[in-house]
Amino acid sequence: MSTPDQDIAIVGAGPYGLSVAAHLRASGLPVRVFGPVMSFWEQHMPKGMLVRSAWSASSISDPQERFSLDAYEAEQPRPFSRPLPGEELSRYAHWFQERAVPDVDERLVSTVEQDGSFSLTMEDGERLAAGRVVIATGLGRFAHRPAQFSELGDELATHSVDVPEPARFAGQSIAIIGCGQSAVETAALVREAGAEVELIARDSAIRWLIRGERLRGIDPILRHLLYAPTDVGPAGVSRLVAMPNLFRRLPRELQDRLAYRSIRPAAKGWLLDRTADVEMTFSRQVSEATPDGDGVLLALDDGSQRRVDHVILGTGYRVDVAKESVIGDSLQRRLQLHDGYPILQAGFESSIPGLHFVGAYSAWSFGPIMRFVSGTGFTGRDLAKHIAQVQSPHANQIETSPAGSLFHATTRD
Repeated sequence: MSTPDQDIAIVGAGPYGLSVAAHLRASGLPVRVFGPVMSFWEQHMPKGMLVRSAWSASSISDPQERFSLDAYEAEQPRPFSRPLPGEELSRYAHWFQERAVPDVDERLVSTVEQDGSFSLTMEDGERLAAGRVVIATGLGRFAHRPAQFSELGDELATHSVDVPEPARFAGQSIAIIGCGQSAVETAALVREAGAEVELIARDSAIRWLIRGERLRGIDPILRHLLYAPTDVGPAGVSRLVAMPNLFRRLPRELQDRLAYRSIRPAAKGWLLDRTADVEMTFSRQVSEATPDGDGVLLALDDGSQRRVDHVILGTGYRVDVAKESVIGDSLQRRLQLHDGYPILQAGFESSIPGLHFVGAYSAWSFGPIMRFVSGTGFTGRDLAKHIAQVQSPHANQIETSPAGSLFHATTRD
């Protein structure tokens, strides 16, 4: 039977939370996962969205690689299209969860604090003790809204993460800000739903991810040499960022340059034809956005103006742990951060012993693949190995009890 100082709580049941749980359990460690499975994805994924990552880089990692996308597809009545529909990726994640982590506790965790061991307060008031906590809550709180749009409420300006129903904009005039994958795909979906769309971007053009796709389709040897299976980053750089333990030992300035090259705004080539009739304005920024009746007046930096019904912000995400309400005040004050990111050591452990961060939280410390599902492989293996080594010399002998008895309730308010 495990004790509170051995128990591991994973907060978040998306790809990273599920993968880490699978790897920890394979190491014989007592673990429990909290949160609705794939809730962020399912609540925010727009209908009709396609998965940007290549098929080979979209599997959630488990130790024996038994629950890959290939294994999932093999059980279905017919093959899936490529690129993969977003709805199918969500169904795949549930399939993975049912087989690898069948006992997820779908209650939300309200806060995590520490007084000796860690204390998790659940949404229903129950409190549970754990020796370690892994934060895997994803990007939900970190949608970036530039300051010039601060006067616009949600009824006039929506971040692209909050457009699950593109059809709601049918018949409206829409300005979409940005030229990355989310901005360009949202432009395609909203235009196809019947809206009049203008995409406005400060870059001089969209970076279409076409050349690399053609190279990969033509020459498998070049693909292997230049592109890692993680499928993040341009030719050559892809191989470097696919090795997080090497990446994090590079000079910081070089890390930052490689990370930017890997995740700078770009859009997949299969969106090119779908946005052919979208008006695009480049090398321009919105300097001011103000409500104008039931619409929005945009002033651009060249002196021109636009009057539209709604603005969609394809302006990305900025990780800031201070905005993660799950992390209680007693922990927030002690965390060492860099520009909002927790500074992590081996095993994704923060400056607070026993508190780990995975997924996008770990991108500053371990590199850009941590923003993608393909990063679950390294994350699961590295974190499980680290905890197994430091938690107990007899970690592999720990009895893995049923989920209901793994954790130790402390109080119920």
